[in-house]
Amino acid sequence: MTDSPPRAQPLAGLRVLDLSRVLAGPWASQILGDLGADVVKVERPGSGDDTRAWGPPYLQGADGQATRESAYFLCANRNKRSIAIDMASPEGQQQLQQLAAQADIVLENFKTGGLAQYGLDYASLNALNPRLIYCSITGFGQNGPYAARPGYDFLIQAMGGLMSITGVPDGEDGAGPQKVGVALTDILTGLYATIGILAALQERRHSGLGQHIDTALLDVQVAALANQASNYLVGGVVPRRMGNAHPSIVPYQSFPTADSDMILAIGNDGQFARFCQVAGHPQWAQDARFATNPQRVAHRSVLIPLLRQTTVMRTTAEWVSALEQADVPCGPVNRLDEVFADPQVQARGIQVDLPHPLGTVATVASPVRLSATPVQYRRPPPLLGQHTQEVLHDWLASQPADPSQSTQLAQATS
Repeated sequence: MTDSPPRAQPLAGLRVLDLSRVLAGPWASQILGDLGADVVKVERPGSGDDTRAWGPPYLQGADGQATRESAYFLCANRNKRSIAIDMASPEGQQQLQQLAAQADIVLENFKTGGLAQYGLDYASLNALNPRLIYCSITGFGQNGPYAARPGYDFLIQAMGGLMSITGVPDGEDGAGPQKVGVALTDILTGLYATIGILAALQERRHSGLGQHIDTALLDVQVAALANQASNYLVGGVVPRRMGNAHPSIVPYQSFPTADSDMILAIGNDGQFARFCQVAGHPQWAQDARFATNPQRVAHRSVLIPLLRQTTVMRTTAEWVSALEQADVPCGPVNRLDEVFADPQVQARGIQVDLPHPLGTVATVASPVRLSATPVQYRRPPPLLGQHTQEVLHDWLASQPADPSQSTQLAQATS
């Protein structure tokens, strides 16, 4: 019996022309690159993607000195090639149109209608390449009264309701709306954009035609409210900020311990009964006020202080050890240094170190685990314009591939 030949990555052979910058668009194109697509990132000569300047911190070079490659840029741009083209110039527009004619996917996050002046909008490029899948990412979408407005993650977290349900409850110290500690709306928009692109690719197999994907940060943020949005639509009650507590499950929040904090994520009555046994208060599970989740929710104000008085009697490690043995979901509140030192994180290989032209760059692995066609980390995040001549040759056969020219151009434009 002979071994089967290795299978190609899922998106191998697909070409992505990435006109996006900052986070939502680059996050989507990085996923496509991780899955095997040839992603070409188009950047402004001289400055490049805005996030290249969003530091410190910056990558440390082999000599230990900081480079001009920001950590922010590095997080969302591996498995791509960078070309530096001025789309405001007639020559640049012609080159980009030629590249789009050879592409399977164009990804952009300019203001609505902003690329029409360059002949790079969907209508113009669809005329050149009817098979093209064109994904637009904007703050508010291609239509509606806000369509022309710029949209940023922080703004959309506020307008889309996320900040109204995030933060310390009213009446407590530090009360007020809070944003999430990472640009979550951008990340989720990148994921939804990727899903839309994959769906359009599947449909193209039947029709032979591409289509326009309209992805808006506001749409994504409202959709991602999930049960909180449903609670309002079904129950008619506006959700409120509850800190780390859950509106429908108790106890499901953080609790102080003797040395730090821990999370209890008790999702059913059996788990609660087992917690009570470990905590030395089995009677709580028999108390009519606490025996079922609806009753625990109704009597939250009584139960939570009792739990807090108990959890402070042991350290986080002691609680986690005892509760894990009882099959009660719990865990520490880790700092990022503790996250990357966690044995489970290390066992899963979540940190991936890639060789970079300026040294070594540490990245976070893709969470997509495919058994037969796994993600490959083929390229580190590129230098600005590093692959201009190479890409023009590969896609257009218009210029000879000369690595030395690519290096010189990258140095000239970085």
